[in-house]
Amino acid sequence: MAPIKNTGSSSLLPTILSTTAGAVDVIGFLALGGLFTAHITGNVVIVAAHYITGGFSQVGPLLAVPIFMAVMGLVTLASGALVRTGSSPLRLLLWLQTTLLAAFLWIGVGFGPFANADGSIAVLAGMCGVAAMATQNVLVKLALKDTPSTAVMTTNITQLTLDLSMLARGKGDAAELAKVQRRARMTFACVIGFVAGCACGAALEVKFGLWALALPVVLSALAVPLGRVQE
Repeated sequence: MAPIKNTGSSSLLPTILSTTAGAVDVIGFLALGGLFTAHITGNVVIVAAHYITGGFSQVGPLLAVPIFMAVMGLVTLASGALVRTGSSPLRLLLWLQTTLLAAFLWIGVGFGPFANADGSIAVLAGMCGVAAMATQNVLVKLALKDTPSTAVMTTNITQLTLDLSMLARGKGDAAELAKVQRRARMTFACVIGFVAGCACGAALEVKFGLWALALPVVLSALAVPLGRVQE
């Protein structure tokens, strides 16, 4: 697939997406028995532990990995088809993410709170969140080139540490150092956005339950018009 050109230089859209991911991840974790909707690595750990020890039986984390991969595959194929027609899929993917998060909110508020996170409705709600975050991961990879991850903070913190070390040393080509500085600034914004999303999402979930998902829905909706600027 040919890369989608991203001419935007602002870190606002990646920061909003990071905040969205942090909020969705922590709300799902608190409300759905430890399900990670954005931090899929956590679900991989649960899957491995389940098959080795048999001690973990949550349906959501076990389904999250294949659902995440399936949605990413489908969204990637659809994005490729749009690119071949000469269209940018960025705003459509942002709308898809917003719709999936709205479905997560609607199911959660309509049928929750969930005493049993393994119930079919609870799992369906969680998979809407997983699908939304899978969509976000695809749109960042394909439509926001040279942008840090908006969901994987381990990678971002590693890159940020390396970049700050290079800047502190202050040696090297001036153009390269300028590039490193820009990348560090954007990565830092994404990390702070994710942490802020986690903090706000946790506070809202404790007080309002799954109504807390209104926060990431609103953030995702606000990201849609920014997609026009980034295209």
